[in-house]
Amino acid sequence: MTRDYLIIGAGPAGLQLAALLERDGRDFAVLEAGPGPGTFFRTYPRHRQLISINKVYTGQSDPERAMRMDWNSLLSDDPALRFARYSRRYFPAADDLLRYLADFAAPLAHRIHYDTAVTGVRRAADGTFELTDQSGEVHRGRRLVVATGVSRLYVPEIPGAELAERYDTVSVDPEDFVDQRVLIIGKGNSAFETADALMETTAVVHVAGPHSIRFAWQTHYVGHLRAVNNNFLDTYQLKSGNAVLDGTVERIERVPAGGFRVEFRYARTVEAVRVLHYDRIILCTGFRFDASIFDGTARPELAINDRFPAQTPAFESVSVPGLYVAGTLTQQRDFKRSTNGFIHGFRYATRALHKILMQRYEDTPWPAATLDPAGVADAIITRVNRSSGLWQQFGVLGDVVTVDGETAAYHEEVPVAYHREGGLGEHRHAFVVTLEYGPDHDAVDPFDVSVPRIPENDPLAAHDASYLHPVVRHYRDGLPDGEHHLAENLENHWDLPAVHRMPLEVFVKQCIGDD
Repeated sequence: MTRDYLIIGAGPAGLQLAALLERDGRDFAVLEAGPGPGTFFRTYPRHRQLISINKVYTGQSDPERAMRMDWNSLLSDDPALRFARYSRRYFPAADDLLRYLADFAAPLAHRIHYDTAVTGVRRAADGTFELTDQSGEVHRGRRLVVATGVSRLYVPEIPGAELAERYDTVSVDPEDFVDQRVLIIGKGNSAFETADALMETTAVVHVAGPHSIRFAWQTHYVGHLRAVNNNFLDTYQLKSGNAVLDGTVERIERVPAGGFRVEFRYARTVEAVRVLHYDRIILCTGFRFDASIFDGTARPELAINDRFPAQTPAFESVSVPGLYVAGTLTQQRDFKRSTNGFIHGFRYATRALHKILMQRYEDTPWPAATLDPAGVADAIITRVNRSSGLWQQFGVLGDVVTVDGETAAYHEEVPVAYHREGGLGEHRHAFVVTLEYGPDHDAVDPFDVSVPRIPENDPLAAHDASYLHPVVRHYRDGLPDGEHHLAENLENHWDLPAVHRMPLEVFVKQCIGDD
């Protein structure tokens, strides 16, 4: 049997897409290597506390607006399938997420093949995909969606790196590190998660890497170092024995008497390579896509130092037609700029992917509500005040309002790049609505009161503002033709004041007034 769609992986993204395909009665199957959904979260994070926000008490009665503060729920019409029912913790446990995913997956059980590890993927002469599992069974599909996440630990090319322990297997019991000197290689959340867990029992912990630490509270990229993981920095700056080393590990050698000799080159001094000694070394150097299952006929081109499959704006492989990507792998499209690497972002991107698949293969146009062109401004403001998708996928997803003559159509949550390449077809006018920070927002220290801020309600300067605000861009016959910034900090005011309605209405009328 050849399925219309095969999905590899029953993690959050695979389940999200499966639920949408099931709702539409499509022909598909999900292949999952583990015994249940969410296999990645059975191991990670190693210390079992998620850094995804679960704000139960939002003061919002509208579930759509409440999703702005819910980073773990998948999209569902079932009000019972909200993560807040599974945990009230602001930073919940990974096991709570596993319980939630198990319940979300339950109605899809007849579609999911658990304990089915895909060991080989090839593309047949007729363009279909043939997936071989660990038992030798072959599964065939016309389209393939890879939702496996970044499952392979990255091991840097350091001589002696194989001597180090790894984040995925190192002990998580602090008592195993009593009075030891520990080097952690890496400066991301996994490194600092590990360092925080070891502070109480180790003699010294050094966290090392060549790049500067970037803080999520400054960059707005939630994959940068989160405050919940940065207690370690206090122990460094307040001279409590630990340290952050800025530079590169040049070599690791085992010492016959025990421990390790490390050659380290500092980034911010002119001194020669320094020799340091440790009892333990742990690699916390991140993850990447595992492309080992693909043969030459189906292996996707990779991007960003081979971390992700390279993708078109439709989340399709740039080199393998019919191979699509869902979930954290889609962050290749917005790497370290928005939220496709996380559930609260890719749940919307996955819904967009579903609409793209329906457009391309099921003769189903992108859903759109028709309205009078005179009501465009009101429709935009209503959506900006309510949407969680635009809020979470800032600058990446946009609502697109097309206007042709006396007919207007409102399309929700379209990948901005997909629209730009003509994904919605040709239209005389198109208004693309996004929520965005200013271009240099990540260079501003939000807690430095000496730094002047662009004031709210200054539309002429809002394009440089560091706060999140709505932007409406006009395209005429597919070409950029102007933009309008609604100068309001949406992080402070979820509802746009009425003062913004008339300027937006004037902008829309000016754009289409010549027709």
